Amino acid sequence: MQRWPHSPSHQLSENGAYIVTAATYQKAPIFNSRQRLTLLCEHLFERAAQYGWQLQAWAAFPNHYHFVALVPAQPSSLRTLIRHLHSVTAVEVNRLDQQPGRKVWFQYWETYLIYEKSFYARLRYVHENAVHHGLVKRAVLYPWCSAGWFEQKAHILSYEDPGFGYRPDLGA
Repeated sequence: MQRWPHSPSHQLSENGAYIVTAATYQKAPIFNSRQRLTLLCEHLFERAAQYGWQLQAWAAFPNHYHFVALVPAQPSSLRTLIRHLHSVTAVEVNRLDQQPGRKVWFQYWETYLIYEKSFYARLRYVHENAVHHGLVKRAVLYPWCSAGWFEQKAHILSYEDPGFGYRPDLGA
């Protein structure tokens, strides 16, 4: 398969963890209100559950989002999850703005996380992204990010709980 250097190739064949980033078209701040950020997060949660992806971290912003998730038995379902998420959120914000047919999303990128160290680095990156963008001083204060949820729930969860954290089998 020939690759075009300016577009992600989306070669999803490995079970494990992925980080996904998507941006709005021309980085326009389309999700620029509490209502719209909540809409984006709710649809992300619904689509992830629908396609069997286990979210480990997420963060939504006016012009992009990130999430880290564990892949189900069919890694290729990420394409369908993203298409569905982008379709329903585009229709809703276009309805709110009375701009039917406007292009909302541009592309998404995913990275397969092979090493445990890179997995934890990406979790931190997603959790701290609101601080990086200067939106809050502490990540747990940003409502459209999993950092606050993680801080509240981490004390009652353990590593034995299904879906808590990620301990990759690196075959070592």
